[in-house]
Amino acid sequence: MTRNGARERLAAYLEPLTRQRRVRLFEAVSVRLRTLPASDRLFLGMLGALIAITAVASVFALEHKLLVIVPAYGGTLVEGGVGSPRFINPLLAISDADNDLTTLTYAGLMGISGGGSLVPVLAQSYTVSPDGKTYTFTLRPNAQFSNGMPVTAQDVVYTVEKAQDPALKSPEYADWAGIGVTAVDPHTVRFTLPRPYAPFLELTTLGILPSELWKGASVEDFPFSQLETHPVGAGPFMVTSVSRNSSGLITNVTLAENPHYPLGRPYLGGLQFKFYSRIEDLASALKNGAIESAYGISTPGALLAPYSRIFGVFLNPSENQAYSQPAVREALSLAIDRQALVQNVLGGYATAIMGPVPPGSGITQAAIPSAANYTAAAAQVLERAGWSYDSNAREWKNGKLTLQNITLRTSNASELKNVALAVQRDWQQLGVTVSVELYEPGDLSQNVIQPRAYDALLYGEVIGRSQDLYAFWNSQEQNNPGLNVALYANKSVDALLEDARTNPNPKARLSDLQQIEITIASDYGAVFLYAPDFVYSVPAGLRGVKLPQIAAPADRFANVSKWYLDTARVWPFFAKQ
Repeated sequence: MTRNGARERLAAYLEPLTRQRRVRLFEAVSVRLRTLPASDRLFLGMLGALIAITAVASVFALEHKLLVIVPAYGGTLVEGGVGSPRFINPLLAISDADNDLTTLTYAGLMGISGGGSLVPVLAQSYTVSPDGKTYTFTLRPNAQFSNGMPVTAQDVVYTVEKAQDPALKSPEYADWAGIGVTAVDPHTVRFTLPRPYAPFLELTTLGILPSELWKGASVEDFPFSQLETHPVGAGPFMVTSVSRNSSGLITNVTLAENPHYPLGRPYLGGLQFKFYSRIEDLASALKNGAIESAYGISTPGALLAPYSRIFGVFLNPSENQAYSQPAVREALSLAIDRQALVQNVLGGYATAIMGPVPPGSGITQAAIPSAANYTAAAAQVLERAGWSYDSNAREWKNGKLTLQNITLRTSNASELKNVALAVQRDWQQLGVTVSVELYEPGDLSQNVIQPRAYDALLYGEVIGRSQDLYAFWNSQEQNNPGLNVALYANKSVDALLEDARTNPNPKARLSDLQQIEITIASDYGAVFLYAPDFVYSVPAGLRGVKLPQIAAPADRFANVSKWYLDTARVWPFFAKQ
């Protein structure tokens, strides 16, 4: 007999004996329990139940202590917006509604992280030539559009060349004009710039179109393609349904997660957009729960981020030579109580500024003046510079120069109107008569700003993430279509602006930006007032949201693939995977 056979026979012999002992032990305990008084049996039962409950609770407590909470896939966010989208297309998107949906459904070679830095999306890597004029991108080998088609270098070339077509009248035309683009191979694309431009990487966030689907569309047919409202892109989400009202305007858009998104499957299962004609309707929808999130409406717990834009009063020395006097500009600037403006007019949703660079740009902002009496401090500045006040004529005089009857022109928007009235009050306390004129946006641009027909202009400048201030402050940009509405001229600032555009060293560009802020603030190049906050109301259960510095409202979706509503508990080992 083998050794294994002997063991099996021994086990078979012992098994009945062991079972009998277990049965006898159970019977003995059962008999013993039956002999106990009823009160003792009740006590033992309760004690057993308590031990069982304690054991279960301990297991749950231990599990909750050791397990970690992680994002889980699923859930839908209901977002509200004002307007109606027409072009869900990176080359034609104009409105905020267009740009929101375009950002969610398309992806560029580069994208924005939640921290505001540029990160590769469709690109796997890129290189820049030593002269800063050639950028070569290698695409991710797994990059796909939402329909599963691969993203190729030819798609990039097609998109850029279409942006460069003047007949299409794309808003992207000015950015891409003059830039050469070549497909080196199916996964490599090269850009050639006429001269170095350090913010060029910012342009490569442009969403890429699938050339295979678009190549048959003529310029005339482009805006009317079905792909304008049912896009095929490589972004984190894809459109699944669109609803319109009786007038044909889009009122609802439903999006689902794009399983082919190059940076990984989004946690949210989808988003639903509901569009309203007025901001008041949007606010009501948020209040009554018809939507869960919206920007531009403040609620308790709303998320705030710095807007990459600044507002101020720009003085035109061509209309009044007094504005060429540094003391006049300083006095008019110092007369404004910016903190009161931010709190009383803007509800606290802004940051007071004294320079041209918006908060969140990585530099130290110019200091905000503090005075017990801003009017008296401003008057002292004028008096020290030789100005005197004539109370009968209600004007400041210095030789042939006078400071009186300022006409402050601005857009007919409620916020700007209220800010203009606050500026009017502060300047009139200084003894300067101020009248406010309101214009519709198109009229203001065409008949006031372009011909420089103003002596004081309350205006906002959208700086953008690239922090390129050249068009706003270079002396060569004083005339239309330049945006130097302050008619500012400083040779040292011109040199800094040029270097900030061309220097490939990020630290050097930041240093340039810091010096630009200090110099223009010291010159009182404008009466800088405030940089608004971006306000985004979201439901309490939405997590993972990180807002970068906001250049356009669609930037709130910078890390949307990481947002989540659902969670799960897992062992730490799995959370790291």
